Formats: sequence, C-alpha cells, structure tokens
Amino acid sequence: MAAFLEASGVTKRFGGLVALNRVNFELAEGRIASIIGPNGAGKTTFFNVFTGLYVPEEGSVTFRGTSLTGLRPDQITTLGVCRTFQNIRLFRNMTAVENVLVGMHARVDAGFWGAVSRNPHWKREEGRLWTRAAELLDVVGLRDRANEVARNLPYGDQRRLEIGRALASQPALLLLDEPTAGMTQGEARSLMALLRRLVADLGLTILLIEHNMRVVMEVSDHVTVLDYGEKIAEGRAAEVQKNPRVIEAYLGRRKWTPRAEAERA
Repeated sequence: MAAFLEASGVTKRFGGLVALNRVNFELAEGRIASIIGPNGAGKTTFFNVFTGLYVPEEGSVTFRGTSLTGLRPDQITTLGVCRTFQNIRLFRNMTAVENVLVGMHARVDAGFWGAVSRNPHWKREEGRLWTRAAELLDVVGLRDRANEVARNLPYGDQRRLEIGRALASQPALLLLDEPTAGMTQGEARSLMALLRRLVADLGLTILLIEHNMRVVMEVSDHVTVLDYGEKIAEGRAAEVQKNPRVIEAYLGRRKWTPRAEAERA
C-alpha cells in the first residue's frame, strides 16, 4: 500500500549548496507529523519541494500515489495539498472572511462569465462560499472577528486565520511552517488543540515544521529530523528525543523536558 505522502531520494541543490541530500520520507494518513532540525537544515526547502515551489534535481514526491514532481503549486493545491508559510502572508487590508474567501479559488464552481454576469448560478455559488467561509472561521475560533481587517488582528489570531484560509482549499494534507512562531505558551496550547480537532473532526493529515519542542513532543505522532540537508533520525517523539545525533545536532546535550524548557525561558 502506497504511503499517503512519500519522498524518495529527494535532492535539491542551489549552486554548490546541497540543501537536501537524497532524503526519503513517508507520512501516513490521519497523523500529525513534524520535521525538525537546526536553522539551515533543509526543512522549508523540503516543504517547497512538496508544494511545487522547487523542483528537485533528483528523486520524486508522490501524494496518494500521484507524482507531484514538476507540477505547479496550483495543481498540487487542487490535488489536496495546502500550506502556510513561516512569515505571515495574509492580505493585510482585507477582512478575515475575505482572506478565507480568497483561499477558496481552487474550489469555486463558476467561471469567469458567471462572475461577470452574476447569473443565478453564480449568486447561489457566492452564497455557498460566504456560508462556508463563516463555518471555517468558526472552526479556527474567529467567527466573531469575520469583519475585522487582518492587520488589526492579534498575532495569534493572524496565525489562526492563515490556517482558516488554507482550509478553504479543502486540503487532505495541511503543511504548516512554524505555526506557533511568536505565540505565547497559552496561544501555542490552544493551537495544538485546534490541530488535534482538525485531524479528529475533518480527517486531515498535518505535517509541521516547528521549533517549539514542547509542541513537537506533545502533538506529533511521528518526528523526522534533518541536519545539513540529510535525514539523521525519525520515529516517535519519545524515541527521537533520546537519539544521540538529535541531541547533538538540535536539542543540545541536555535532555529536553518541560521543566528544562521552563528553566531556559
């Protein structure tokens, strides 16, 4: 049986720099998995390969048995793969609900002339889109802020809005690049609960890049570790936490525990 998402021997170079070196990766459906590693390890490059922003020089990526290699980002989105970025990329001068509506472009059942003429079919479709946008804002906890301009939302709510916009494309696989960056511990806990609900209630599969080790260890079913573009470890969070190469490359020589992290904060 083919993996839900699979990368085989993926290599990506930028001139003389090898950002990814023959990396293999598998993700099972219905899981929350994380990719971790120090800065420059190749994590975001890997995401960019998954989503068609980069084409690897070697290797392949498949999603539900379909090759993603060489496809455009919009084609990959249509197949059911969507992502957020490390830096917030909302339409800052649009409202929360308008941002979510933009995310629905791949699923709109109306053509150009329908939008121009505003025929009955388009009006029905428009009503459906607005209803669905409100539902998605409810999912991410922003229903009461639907008409607020995105730039005026608190930072944590902007992160949630990005997830709501990604959900608007009806993904089966959601890739989140450092979703808790800049969040307080309370906001991060709330986001972890949201991610679990998305898997349980919507049947999503989620892949994270995340530097917050508390989030990684508490929410991930599976963890993959990259260092200098190579995979150095993978497995359950507790197993990876104890791996000597991971401790050396990323977590530091001192074993990670919630208390140790609190002491460093």
